[in-house]
Amino acid sequence: MQERLVHFRPRAVLVVLGIVLAAAVTIEVVLLARSVIIWVLIAVFLALALNPAVEGLQRRGVKRRGLAVAIAFLGTLAGIVAIGAAFIPTLVDQVNNFVDAVPGYVEDLTAGQGKLGFLERDYQIVERVRDAVESSGASGVLGLSGTAVSVTKGVITAVVGTLTITFLTLFMLLEGPRWVERFYSLLPAEAQPRWRAVGRDIYRTVGGYVSGNLLISLIAGVTSTLVLLGLGVPYAVALGLIVALLDLIPLAGATIAAVLVSTVAFLDDVRVGVVVLVFFLLYQQLENHVLQPVVYGRTVRLSPLAVLIAVLIGSSLAGIVGALGAIPVAGTLQVILLDYLEHRRRRPAPAPG
Repeated sequence: MQERLVHFRPRAVLVVLGIVLAAAVTIEVVLLARSVIIWVLIAVFLALALNPAVEGLQRRGVKRRGLAVAIAFLGTLAGIVAIGAAFIPTLVDQVNNFVDAVPGYVEDLTAGQGKLGFLERDYQIVERVRDAVESSGASGVLGLSGTAVSVTKGVITAVVGTLTITFLTLFMLLEGPRWVERFYSLLPAEAQPRWRAVGRDIYRTVGGYVSGNLLISLIAGVTSTLVLLGLGVPYAVALGLIVALLDLIPLAGATIAAVLVSTVAFLDDVRVGVVVLVFFLLYQQLENHVLQPVVYGRTVRLSPLAVLIAVLIGSSLAGIVGALGAIPVAGTLQVILLDYLEHRRRRPAPAPG
């Protein structure tokens, strides 16, 4: 049997090695700049959420975009401050009350009494903690070594990240349209109408999803707070805030919030816990079958299976932030893929040779 030799041109080998090297460098840069990339993506989503307000102001007589951006941006900040002024005092008061109640919970737990007494009666949790402290010390059990440094770094990172995202959002609102026009101007004249249409579809998809998701989370937080206040559940405002934040996470966020809040309600009163659990079950049906289909169906236009796959991939790559950005990214890829397929179908068939 004659052997077959395959020859590769040196240029082809160099090209393949160059592509592999470039991919490795890109992956390394992405890993090193992961936090900054996440900040940029968050700023993009916020800018897309605020841009409709800016364009609405321009249609209503505010000709200069800079002035429209300033009004929308300062109005949003004023709204956040107003919400904080209304909720933060109550939130701080409830947190203080919780801290004051902790010694009582600890005493009940140690004595095997009260709502948490089953942890000592059934699982001897106090003895287990005592043995762990005696064997490895408090720092080993609680992980106190380096905790102060970690907390300090976390606080500094959060402050820097918040300021960075704020200014990035502002600059994107101011200069975003010019950057987009510069990108279109680099394309061939005959291709510009096609890619402008793709850009409009992507903007509608991502902007609609971000605005709709924020609105759904606001509805979830306000509704939950009102129900918890009506039932007399302790820390209602704080729990409502947790519901609003967790509801931003697609699919799993609302379920996690329901479990946490229902657990707190059950610890306060079993009957109230049942009512809260029923409320969350009913509300999730409303959100899943009415609110989310309106948002995802009119803006992202993804099937539930595609949403689930996108969220799983996004969460595995970048945690909560990846889960938040997975759906608009998937919607963007869908827009580009559909345009490619439509453009390919319209391409005239080659003449027979």
